[in-house]
Amino acid sequence: MESSISASSSCSWLFLLHLLLFASASSIPAHPSFEPGICEVAGARHSRFIDISHSYRPDLPVWELKNGLGLVVELVASIENGSIANQSVMKMGLHTGTHVDAPSHIFQEYYDAGFHVDGLDLEVLNGPALVVDAPRDTNLTAEAVQTLNLPAGVERVLFRTLNTDRRLMWKEFDSSYVGFTTEGAKWIRDNTKIKLVGIDYLSVASFDSLIPAHVVFLENKDIILVEGLNLEGIDLGVYKLHCLPLKLLKGDGSPIRCVLEK
Repeated sequence: MESSISASSSCSWLFLLHLLLFASASSIPAHPSFEPGICEVAGARHSRFIDISHSYRPDLPVWELKNGLGLVVELVASIENGSIANQSVMKMGLHTGTHVDAPSHIFQEYYDAGFHVDGLDLEVLNGPALVVDAPRDTNLTAEAVQTLNLPAGVERVLFRTLNTDRRLMWKEFDSSYVGFTTEGAKWIRDNTKIKLVGIDYLSVASFDSLIPAHVVFLENKDIILVEGLNLEGIDLGVYKLHCLPLKLLKGDGSPIRCVLEK
């Protein structure tokens, strides 16, 4: 009988000890800067995110192709057909839709030296950015860019052009799109502190200045080009830009998801 009482008493004490330990542990904050039960970043409720990336849809324009992108995601295994999970593969070029260029896209020596998309500076790809309306009757020449009166010190600029008005990213490839001329690219490089240039079509460079303008922007490896942005309906002004490319080894470009935070 005494043995039975002793065992019962021991179990009670062990149960109480477990309760005390659980209560003590639950009172310890997950992180010293947060009070228990509270996990909120100041100001987070007042932000909104605007996706400025295009969906990878079959009719998305592809450089110098008439029929668009076609099938991108292919289901190769499905639950419906007896697989334990659905599994798809993705097939498309690295410079498709909303994407980023690496220096290795244009320079063979940079490709050989490893200046690929996985090494792009994330500090440049993320930060305050200015959305501007470019003149509608011209490519982005030096004169056209000067009329924008870009603020001194701005580092990221997204250029909305006639491409958006014409909805070119919803049509087959059109070489009459608006882009930078060589002189326009030089003016940006030599007269501003811009480190990220974004535009609303597949190339920042106009069709007639395709390689020369890219060379100007990429030769110093300090300007990042984001192309194929969806700027339709976006208010002009300053936002916080968030762009993250895939970490592709030896990638001369990458699809990229870009959002604006206001």
